[in-house]
Formats: sequence, C-alpha cells, structure tokens
Amino acid sequence: MNSIQVISLPLKDVIRDIAKIFDISYTENCGEYLLELPSRVGKGTIRGINFEGGLGLIQYDCLFKEDLEIHFIVNNVHPLKFLYTAEGILFHRFENQANLQPIEQYQNAIVASSNQNGHVLFFKANQKITVNSLEIEREKFQSKMACDINSLDDELEQLFKDIKAKKAFYYNGNYSLAIADILTAMHEFISENFTRKLFLEGMAYQILTQQILQYQDDKKDEGNRTLLRSSELKQINYISGLIESNISDIPTVENLARESGLNVNKLQEGFKKLYGTTVNNYVQKVRLDAAYSLLTKTDLSISEIVIAIGLSSKSYFSKIFREKYGISPSDFRKKQRDK
Repeated sequence: MNSIQVISLPLKDVIRDIAKIFDISYTENCGEYLLELPSRVGKGTIRGINFEGGLGLIQYDCLFKEDLEIHFIVNNVHPLKFLYTAEGILFHRFENQANLQPIEQYQNAIVASSNQNGHVLFFKANQKITVNSLEIEREKFQSKMACDINSLDDELEQLFKDIKAKKAFYYNGNYSLAIADILTAMHEFISENFTRKLFLEGMAYQILTQQILQYQDDKKDEGNRTLLRSSELKQINYISGLIESNISDIPTVENLARESGLNVNKLQEGFKKLYGTTVNNYVQKVRLDAAYSLLTKTDLSISEIVIAIGLSSKSYFSKIFREKYGISPSDFRKKQRDK
C-alpha cells in the first residue's frame, strides 16, 4: 500500500504537496489548482480551490494502481469536511482512530476531528472513484456567516462554532437527489477562468444549503422524511416495473409505498423526479399505453380490454382514452382497421 502525508493548508498547498510527493507538476487557473496523476500512480485528476470566507472544495476523480492512504496531518485545527462519493467507495478515519469508515456511492459524511488530529482518506486500488470534499475553516467561516449559523439547529450550530475543535463529529447518510444534481452539474461544467470559479463557489454554497436540509430531514422518524436520496432511485424503478408488469391488478399508492420501503411522500417525489408525474398519473399512462396496444394488435372487446388494464368502468375508460387521444376507443379501433 502507498501512503502519503499532506501537511499543508489551504487547498492550493494541498495540491502542491501531493504533486511534490508524486514528482509531477500542477497547474493553476483563476485560483483552481489541478494535478493529473502520472501513469505509474494511476489516472485521473485532483483539483482544489479556495473561496472567500473559509470555504473550499477538493475533487478527486481518480483510479490508483495501488491502495493509497492520504494522511492530512497539518499541525493545526483541521477543516470541517463534507465528503460526497459519486462513484466507488471512499474510506475515512480520524488520525487518532484505527477503524476505517466506508462512504459508499451516493453516500456522504460530515467529519470533524478533535484538537489537531488529522484525517486519513483511503482509496482502493483499481477502483474508479469520484469524491467531492467541501471543506470549511470554521473560524473564517463563522466571521462571515455568524448570523446564519445562529439560526441552525443546535447540533449543527455547535459544530460550526467549534473553532477550537474541542469535539470530534461524524455523520454518515445517503445524500439527496438535490445534492446529486449539484454534483453532476459541477462535474459537467467545462468553462474555465472566472466563470468556473463563480460557478463552483455558487454550487458549493448550494451543497451546503441542501446538506443542512438533509441533516434535518435525517433526524425525523423514517416515516416523516421527505427528501429522496439517490440510493433510493432503484426502489422507484422497481415500483415502475411492478406497475407495468401487474397492470390488471395494480396495488394502491399506499401499498406500492409499502412494497418499495419508502413512505408515500418519498414515492411521489421519486416519480415526479424520474417521470415528471404522480404515481396515479403514471399508472393511468401505463394503462392507456397498454389499451392502445391491445386495441391495435388484438381482437379483444372493449369490455375485455377494460378488465385487462385493471379498470372496472367502461365509461371511465372511454372518458380517459378520449382525453388522451381525442377519440373514443371504438372509433380508434375502427380507424386503425380501415387503414
């Protein structure tokens, strides 16, 4: 295993130290520092940028040939870190602890070390990993955001105000879709120079805002949480598949939510995110699409089609079919056969 030590702040100096250890150069563009990994180490990039007010961002988009530990051991209070794994698995531990904690894809962690203890990040070999680390120097940040910090929930307020790092803090969760969208936008933004710095700074504050909302949501009972996580999208996809394969006997929204392991609010939010509509409207669309196909490709009667798509009223079926296609089911079938 390869192990390196970084003994600097701010983030531009972190990039400088890593580049020096790997015996490579790095570039600077409008305050953003970038190094490309040498082929003997792996492939990919590490970027770092500091904004005003104690906020910074470091982005790892890498694949290492050997297991790698990066020890951040600067002899000072370490930044508060918000870690987001978009791809792969990152492992973290505090310098004064032995156990590594995994931060898997779509997960995030808020980590603050005590006193002057550092952080250790562990990257597995031959595994593509994409991680964004939002870093806050609390003393600088507090002087800029004092009024806003005072309005936070008590636990977060204490965390941001702990400028002497008297207490360690660790939180792990699945980040929300809102944060996932921001991370994607950051990854895809390709403009350079001043516009890139402005964009990244704006996105960093948006992540922080959404993280606070997510943290507050996580403190609620499971049934009362409303923010959908990226990791829960597979459950939404499962339910949409269940609807399509059980069209003649689709469960109620409440039963679908129970089947998915999500509450009704989260299930509805997921369908709006993925399909732009509610669960019931999605069900109606699936039924009408199936009816269209049955009218076109089979000789089933209208009454049989109504039953096949899980409805009990022929008049209701005719009403919703006409609303979507502008023609009654019987006239539609006749028109298809006359072609």
